[in-house]
Amino acid sequence: MHHIAIFASGSGSNAQRIAEYFADHPQIEVSLILTNNPAAGVIERGRQLGIPVIVFNRTQFYQSDGLLEQLQFFNIDFVVLAGFLWLVPENLIKAFPERIVNIHPALLPAYGGKGMYGTKVHEAVVAAGEKFTGITIHLIDEEYDRGRIVLQAQCPVAPGDTPEDVARKVQSLEHEHFPAAIEKLVLNQ
Repeated sequence: MHHIAIFASGSGSNAQRIAEYFADHPQIEVSLILTNNPAAGVIERGRQLGIPVIVFNRTQFYQSDGLLEQLQFFNIDFVVLAGFLWLVPENLIKAFPERIVNIHPALLPAYGGKGMYGTKVHEAVVAAGEKFTGITIHLIDEEYDRGRIVLQAQCPVAPGDTPEDVARKVQSLEHEHFPAAIEKLVLNQ
């Protein structure tokens, strides 16, 4: 059995979708949810799904091996970043080489990098008058929104679309594509 840990900073809709996708999977299980936000909606979603949740702070993430030890305790062999906003430290990248995947709400390399997340991305896409946007699923490295791209999917940006309209379209793509992309990565397909 492959054990996945999901890191999330916000409401957790992607984490919930991923957990539901793997709920009865014969080879993959979401074993742990971690968040850096003590007020994140993902905490309650995790509890409702019966998945252990760990809340951590910046010091625990960047200046200790405590989280790595927790991941090892839960036998985690693959890490998913689902709306997680902090740059992953080197100790985790080394412990999970080519086994940490992120989803970004734009077609990288456009609208990526430090500070480009969530609504900020959608506002920039609308302000630039883009005709298309989408999602990028990629393995991570030491820089924000870099690393090998696994999958991109796009959606149109219609004239008059607000950042909120774009966010709904992008989230629909995330929910549609992210769980299956994770499955392929975990099973090396």
